[in-house]
Amino acid sequence: MIIAPSLLAADYGQLAKETARASTSGAEWLHLDIMDGHFVPNISFGPAIVKALRPLTKMFFDVHLMCSKPEILLEPFARAGADQIIIHVELDEDERVTPLLWQIRKLGKKVGLSLNPPTSINLVQPYLDQIDHLLVMTVNPGFGGQEFIYETLPKIQQASAWRRDRNLKYTIGVDGGVNLKTAAECARAGGDVFVSGTTLFAAHSLKHAVAKMRKIVHEHDPALADLKV
Repeated sequence: MIIAPSLLAADYGQLAKETARASTSGAEWLHLDIMDGHFVPNISFGPAIVKALRPLTKMFFDVHLMCSKPEILLEPFARAGADQIIIHVELDEDERVTPLLWQIRKLGKKVGLSLNPPTSINLVQPYLDQIDHLLVMTVNPGFGGQEFIYETLPKIQQASAWRRDRNLKYTIGVDGGVNLKTAAECARAGGDVFVSGTTLFAAHSLKHAVAKMRKIVHEHDPALADLKV
């Protein structure tokens, strides 16, 4: 399993310290939500912040682009230190997804694809053999602290079934409303990367919160314990 604290829930006035907390917490990834105020109704941060944080930790930087024009951001975030870049399947209304995935791969980064709660899981099917990571949004993206949408669980189950049936290797992430209870539900459905913001960063001890989430997820799917970055 992989646990990925989401920096969106961190104290923005203490980003260096919050990154250090995450780095010593036992979590594998740091999830970085990039919002442009257009694709989603919020604005977060850009490549300069990622570049500033990169020397502070060896954590895997999971950069999630919730942006209408990711093509202008791929190279800046790659240079800033992203290890994986995620784009949204909803961009394929203009047949942009395949070129974007190819561009991420060309930059030497791991390739991620995400979908929002209203989006059919079937839309990701053509791209499953091109990606390293599938991120299922379990809230409508834009703001942290939202309630988990349980109707997204069948998408996780379907993504897991496709992975098994097609002998593919992509990881399945869940993002939004992921707490100790919903993480267990997602693990049972087949998720193996758990993006969690408020539950982890709001904890007095991030290290303890990560360990507790890992224990609960492991109890619901022990096979996840062998998953590596």
